[in-house]
Amino acid sequence: MKRNVAVKLPEPQAQSPFLPGTKIQFAWDSTSLGYLKTCPRLYQYTMIDGWGFKDESVHLRFGSEYHTAIEQYDKAKAAGATHKAAMRDAIKDLLIRTQGWDSDTSTKAGKYKNRQTLLELTIDYFDKFSDDSATTYIKEDGTAAVELSFRFELPWGPKASEKYDQQYAGSPKENVHFEQPYLLCGHLDRVVNFNDSLFVMDHKTTTTTPGEYFFDQFAPNNQMTLYSLAGKVVINSPINGVIIDAAQIKLQQPNEFKRGMTYRTPGMLDEWVHDLEYWFQQAEHYATVGYWPMNDTACDKFGGCRFREVCSKDPNVRNVYLKSTFSHLNEDERWNPLKPR
Repeated sequence: MKRNVAVKLPEPQAQSPFLPGTKIQFAWDSTSLGYLKTCPRLYQYTMIDGWGFKDESVHLRFGSEYHTAIEQYDKAKAAGATHKAAMRDAIKDLLIRTQGWDSDTSTKAGKYKNRQTLLELTIDYFDKFSDDSATTYIKEDGTAAVELSFRFELPWGPKASEKYDQQYAGSPKENVHFEQPYLLCGHLDRVVNFNDSLFVMDHKTTTTTPGEYFFDQFAPNNQMTLYSLAGKVVINSPINGVIIDAAQIKLQQPNEFKRGMTYRTPGMLDEWVHDLEYWFQQAEHYATVGYWPMNDTACDKFGGCRFREVCSKDPNVRNVYLKSTFSHLNEDERWNPLKPR
């Protein structure tokens, strides 16, 4: 049976993405949903227990700064700025934000992703797409559809009517009922007009050549399907899919860029939303019983799970390895789909 998605964008009902007194998540984004779909134990360590890297992730910092610079440039161009003016201001602010950022260039990650390569990549992107045929969509209120935060309700929510064991859920052993619908949250880089059709645009960086194999990974893909659905809700108009602008970071200039597309039909969006009901039922079940099983078929995917070394140890000593490699993040530091951006 198909589910119709409400277009209402409600105000945040809670600072936490979890129902009060439980470990049942009601506000989801592509990141947290991706953890759950990949491996419930990965989801537990990250979203429930709050384990994170002790040091800043060079990948997250690099990607965040790259996206922010492009966002600033796109907004300025949509407001009528020239290419040179928009580029100048974006690069100036990028230099200010990254002052003092020193990556460890002795590592592969730091060698490719550091302040210098970030600056070079961003400048090359601006020059490459100075006369882009994909133009920023202007919303009915006259604002540019750039860096759009979204949050919308689904027509159902957690059952949350089971008895919770205080050891795991932290709630009294009594029936508790909530009238909280599930929320889907996130951020869109940009919505564009391209060949008389609307697309969400997303930016990816890679150190390898983005060929056909690279773009094939986005169909099907949890993140891109959510972006297509969210674009339709935010713009209130059909979205054909997502344009992926892939930037290859090269140690020798120039950097290279390739553009790919991944399409989503209404039927594909309906199926994805329908499947969500079952995924969320699983998540609620895990939270109710207080156990998130390991998916050992996913440990080697995407270059290897960050918790692979931990999960390879005997269960009795895993906490020792967790504490030696990761930090137990406080509530403000943990990934939270409801956190403003």
